[in-house]
Amino acid sequence: MLVATIRALKYNGGVNKSDLKVENVEALEKGCANLRAHIENMRKYGLPVVVAINRFDTDTQHEIETVERICKEEKADFALSEVFAKGGEGGIELAKKVIEAADKPSSFHQIYPLEASIEEKVGILAKEIYGADGVDFSAAAKKSIAEIKELGCGNMPVCVAKTQYSLSDNPGLLGHPKGFRLSVRDVSLSAGAGFAVIYTGNIMTMPGLPKKPAAQIIDIDDNGVISGLF
Repeated sequence: MLVATIRALKYNGGVNKSDLKVENVEALEKGCANLRAHIENMRKYGLPVVVAINRFDTDTQHEIETVERICKEEKADFALSEVFAKGGEGGIELAKKVIEAADKPSSFHQIYPLEASIEEKVGILAKEIYGADGVDFSAAAKKSIAEIKELGCGNMPVCVAKTQYSLSDNPGLLGHPKGFRLSVRDVSLSAGAGFAVIYTGNIMTMPGLPKKPAAQIIDIDDNGVISGLF
């Protein structure tokens, strides 16, 4: 299941964050290059794809129909997720599509050979998934990889820590960027979990933390009415 939002796709089409609530089908079409790339990437693993649009109240019918059309062009199933507004009822359509996809024959496979080295695995991901021309490993990353190999863990799968704003490691490269190189600044070993962590760019590895905590906008008035919850 590939989860997307119309806001994020418009952002990838060049819309400023302050204008994402305004209908902009042209930017949405442009930003869907990112969605098309993700659909293509999932197919490289031999899996059927269900695109779930996490619906916001500002999404217009024209925008929803545009994304649904693009999914049909890519031969990917499409469903709205409206559980925030409607609870469980808002996820029934999506659940049915996921069940149907699970019943389809698949030929799941890793995109890289498990016996490949860490450098080789990152190189395959960079080119096949992110669309990079190649990989640049920093001196620190090379040193860490050498130490991991000395521990006998040089063939572990990799987990890439990368910006969520771009297919590249540069948050400013939107859509489906080309002609860039992936920069790896360091590598660490998660031996218990069984993989090596690849750090690209200035990325925080604790997800889900906003720049401004939601607690700062929560308040209660003299009548006991709470505001700022969402």
